[in-house]
Amino acid sequence: MPDLGSSRRKLKIAIAAMVVADVIAIAVLFSPLVGSADSRRLQLNLLTMDLHKKTREVEPLRGMDKKIVLAKDEIGDFYKERFAATDSDLTNELGKMASQNGVRIQSVRYREEDREGAGIVPVQIEGNFSGDYLQLVRFINTLERSKLFFTVDGVDLAGESAGPVRLQIAMHSYMRLGA
Repeated sequence: MPDLGSSRRKLKIAIAAMVVADVIAIAVLFSPLVGSADSRRLQLNLLTMDLHKKTREVEPLRGMDKKIVLAKDEIGDFYKERFAATDSDLTNELGKMASQNGVRIQSVRYREEDREGAGIVPVQIEGNFSGDYLQLVRFINTLERSKLFFTVDGVDLAGESAGPVRLQIAMHSYMRLGA
């Protein structure tokens, strides 16, 4: 026959351990360490608001992998459409814009600058042009609206009371590498 006394003693020890664990749990629940129900509710609300704020902050980053691929395609298209493939493309475009606006080209100097890591070569352009004032204004406007990318760095106008106005212009454009 099994020893009931030994089983009873083990059972009493287990029940006593569970009662002690219950007393400790009740003490922790009502102690100032855990706080009141209102303070826990307030803390939960603050954490919920923080979660919503952080979710809104990362919202623009969703789908970033697709956005990066799209941006690379758009950059490639921009390079093809707006940057010259050769230096003769720059010369032809500048000559075409000058003739469209009735401006005469006196001299133009092109100087390639150090290559940039993005697959482009900056080209510094300095030119002397002549024409009447309105023609030169239209020429500068056409430069800024050109299909090729030109940035005007400086303009110097000079002229006499009668006769053509001289325009000295400094600008930049870019050529794409490997075109």
